[in-house]
Amino acid sequence: MQFSFPWPMSQGEWLAWTSAVVTAALGLLLFLAPGIGFKLLRLQPHPDKPEAIAEGRSRFAGFYLGLGLCAVLLAQPLLYMALGFSWLFTAFGRMLGMMSDGANTPYNWAALVLDLLLAALPLAFAFGFLP
Repeated sequence: MQFSFPWPMSQGEWLAWTSAVVTAALGLLLFLAPGIGFKLLRLQPHPDKPEAIAEGRSRFAGFYLGLGLCAVLLAQPLLYMALGFSWLFTAFGRMLGMMSDGANTPYNWAALVLDLLLAALPLAFAFGFLP
């Protein structure tokens, strides 16, 4: 069995692939430089709790990097669907936080738009809205 890199062939697949690459890049950043990733996400670990950095490096990075790389390397519609729904639930959680936790800030509005964009690209391809 030979493995070949599945290069995107259509405009819809390119958009879904782009979402997967952004997801994998965010995961790689959190994996290799969790301090910078936390600053980007506006999180600050408690100085007395070093396990917070390990949590970011493992849970956050592992999920983003694993799902993003699988979508890039395998290029299957169901993986793009999983990626899209993951970002959609991220956006839903952000909206809940904005409504109930008092986190209605310009940063969260910008992050919500990015979350929805990263969800829409793979979902539009997976559901056949983009060729």
